[in-house]
Amino acid sequence: MTGFQGRRDAQTRAAKFQLDYQLGMQADEMDPQAKQAAKRREESPLPHSRRGLKLSRLLSRPVMWFQNRNVPSVGATMDRTIPGPAGDLDVRLYLPDADGPFPTVVFFHGGGYVVGSIATHEWLCRHLTRESRCAVLSVDYRLAPEHPFPAAVEDAYAAVEWAAANTDAVHGNGQVAVAGDSAGGTLAAVAALMAAERDGPDIEYQTLLYPYLGVEEDQHSVKEHTGIVISEADLEWFRECYFESEIHERNPYADPTNACDVSGVAPATVVTAGFDPLRDGGKAYAEQLFRDGVPTRYENYEAMIHGFMTFRDIDRAQDAIVDIAGDLADALGVPAS
Repeated sequence: MTGFQGRRDAQTRAAKFQLDYQLGMQADEMDPQAKQAAKRREESPLPHSRRGLKLSRLLSRPVMWFQNRNVPSVGATMDRTIPGPAGDLDVRLYLPDADGPFPTVVFFHGGGYVVGSIATHEWLCRHLTRESRCAVLSVDYRLAPEHPFPAAVEDAYAAVEWAAANTDAVHGNGQVAVAGDSAGGTLAAVAALMAAERDGPDIEYQTLLYPYLGVEEDQHSVKEHTGIVISEADLEWFRECYFESEIHERNPYADPTNACDVSGVAPATVVTAGFDPLRDGGKAYAEQLFRDGVPTRYENYEAMIHGFMTFRDIDRAQDAIVDIAGDLADALGVPAS
């Protein structure tokens, strides 16, 4: 596992961050459990048509209901709707098994902006709640292609604003962080950037898990690992569904790597996976944050694959969740249990 650890002084951080660039970004071999998970994913490819996508979403509901019958316990869960820019948004609040109030982590699921839901990330959000001892608010934002950019961004930012303004409803103490994986990691990064530029809610921390940021065709990770969990056709389908023009792709609120200055955003944890096509883009954003003076912890899990923190049969996933939850707890001042 490469990266730099802890909250050291700036000089030590710089040395550790630069050291990471001299280390290998992937293990000699993929983790055996991750390899099995990637093989299963390959057997169920994502459809690349609107009709197939609708069917896939429908079929995922009973599958997720079955998988979520046995999930980690938390203090309580609450389903509700909150106002969004184009109608109500479904959210689920996970509360720790402790006395509140709690810091609030607004979480955005992954899925290439076209699939994914609260249910697909139930296991991850429950673990994150337990390990961080924070309340987690999982948001069902609008999906493409029915709702292309900037719909998901508008929903994400509206959810952050609502959480910050409605502390009683989220059992909150006024502290707000954002988190997400894959496309949801991008939305978390965008929400942090928008809050900083628009004098919005005070976001205290951002946790970006293998984010879909700064992905370019000539990156080593794209060339070497496309086809592992995410295919080249998947990447193209995501772009076609989410963006209506190349101009949108260059918008910093679509991808913060396009921003000239990110110095005002919240401190961050950025996680990548060694065998992930998105690895180099996430790493580049971690470097951009660091360059602009944002306190950043970057961690690369060399033997892992894209989406590994949602694969329940990968042991390393739980270790990683404990690590990122610890960052959130430290940043938000959550007392040790």
